[in-house]
Amino acid sequence: MADQSIISALVLGLIEGLTEFIPVSSTAHVLLAGHFLGFKSPGNTFAVLIQLGAILAILLVYFQKLLSIALALPTSIKARRFVLSVLIAFLPAAVIGAIAHDFIKTVLFETPVLICVVLIVGGVILYAIDHLPLKPRYTDVMDYPPSLALKIGLFQCLAMIPGTSRSGATIAGALLMGTDKRSAAEFSFFLAMPTMVGAFTLDLYKNRDALSFDDFTLVAVGFIAAFVAGIFVVRSLLDFVSRRGFTPFAIWRIIVGTAGLIGLWLLG
Repeated sequence: MADQSIISALVLGLIEGLTEFIPVSSTAHVLLAGHFLGFKSPGNTFAVLIQLGAILAILLVYFQKLLSIALALPTSIKARRFVLSVLIAFLPAAVIGAIAHDFIKTVLFETPVLICVVLIVGGVILYAIDHLPLKPRYTDVMDYPPSLALKIGLFQCLAMIPGTSRSGATIAGALLMGTDKRSAAEFSFFLAMPTMVGAFTLDLYKNRDALSFDDFTLVAVGFIAAFVAGIFVVRSLLDFVSRRGFTPFAIWRIIVGTAGLIGLWLLG
């Protein structure tokens, strides 16, 4: 049983790291995989703690760029505008997430059928957007104006519905607002940093009474797996998107959502 739990923790950690930064919804994948693996975590504390692995992965990969932006803040208007844009984009989800946290976690996150349906619907929408004849006006995240960032941030709020995907919502919104595919994906990386840190901190606080070091080994396995997988994805995603677009992710969402519905119908 212990070995099975460790394998489940490893699988879930890999899923978290591989899906956190791509538009397929890491939450949906982790929740559905945990459901079918029979992996139980009081208060979803395991899912909360392994997110830190993905957070550290993106901070590590983008450390040099973050440092250069920080050093340029005193003298560069462009750097200050970019930081302001990211913070403005983060604000809507921060407010709604804080207000609706309990409903999202106790109702929406406990409805596997809803998650599967949203995966499929989101896949269809992402596929359609990826094939629209859009003409990008913005190709560099450093040139995104605060007004554009706010609109992208409002799109991010859709990710409160599990299965939507935080990166999927922000990328789709950015594309519709006139960005190219590569910079849309990169802006979702930068927006992920405050969003994930904020969500992690809030989840940690809300679940503080359920946290226990009894399952430290499982958390450590999941954390390391999420960290390693996250580094791989962050380093390779932008080039992949530049070549292939978002259609592969859209198709994957539809496949996973459909398989999940079939699995729930057959197995409960």
